Amino acid sequence: MPETDLFEIMYSAGSIRRLRSDPVPDEIITKILDAAIRAPSGSNAQSWVFIVVKDPQTRKQLGAVYRKASDILMKLYAGAARPSHIDENKYQRFMGAVTHLFEHMGDAPVLLVPCLRASMWTGASNLPPEVKTRIAGAARLAGSSIYPAVQNIILACRAFGLGTVLTTIHAFFEEEVREILKLPADLQTFALMPIGYPQGHHYPVKRKPVNQVACLDHYGNQWPHNM
Repeated sequence: MPETDLFEIMYSAGSIRRLRSDPVPDEIITKILDAAIRAPSGSNAQSWVFIVVKDPQTRKQLGAVYRKASDILMKLYAGAARPSHIDENKYQRFMGAVTHLFEHMGDAPVLLVPCLRASMWTGASNLPPEVKTRIAGAARLAGSSIYPAVQNIILACRAFGLGTVLTTIHAFFEEEVREILKLPADLQTFALMPIGYPQGHHYPVKRKPVNQVACLDHYGNQWPHNM
C-alpha cells in the first residue's frame, strides 16, 4: 500500500471521468475491494456484493445504458443555474468531463457495481400499522450500508493512483442493468463506478468553507470555526 497521508488522499480524491484504457491489475482491484469491506454496514450484515466488470462486451452494454440515461440527466440539467460557488470556467470543465463520461463509460478498463441485498427488516410485514407508518421511509436508509464502502473504494483508488467517480443514473434503467449483470431478485445496484488510470492528474478538491455548511446545536447557528 502506498505510504500516502489519509488527509492528503481525501483532499485530492476528486471525481475523475477521463480515464486511460490501460488495464488495472487484479491484485490492485482485490485490495480496493478489501478496503471496501472494511466499511461499516447496518447490523454488521455485510449484505453487499461488488460486481467487477472487465469483459469488453459487458462494459459496452453498461456504457450504452449509461449513455441512454444521460439523456434523462441532461433534461434535468436543462435550465438549471450554475452553482454560485463555481466560476464559469470551472463549470464548463466540469460539464465537459461529465459529457465525456456519457460517451466513454464503457471504455473504462474496469466498471464496478456496488450492490446490496434487501435483507434488513424482513419481518416488517408482520408489524402493527402504526409501526409500519414509522418505517415507511426507511428504504432511503439502505444506502448507509453500502455508500461507506463506496467511499472506501474512492479513497483506495486514489491511494493507488487510480481515478473513479460515483455515478447513479444507470438506475433510470435498473431493469436493463439487472439483466446484463444477471442479478438475483434480492440484489439492488447502488452505483456504477468506472475505474482506471487518469488521463490527466489528480487535483485538490475545492469545497465551500466548513462554516458555510455546518451549524452548532441547531440550524442557522453557524459553526464558528473554519480551516
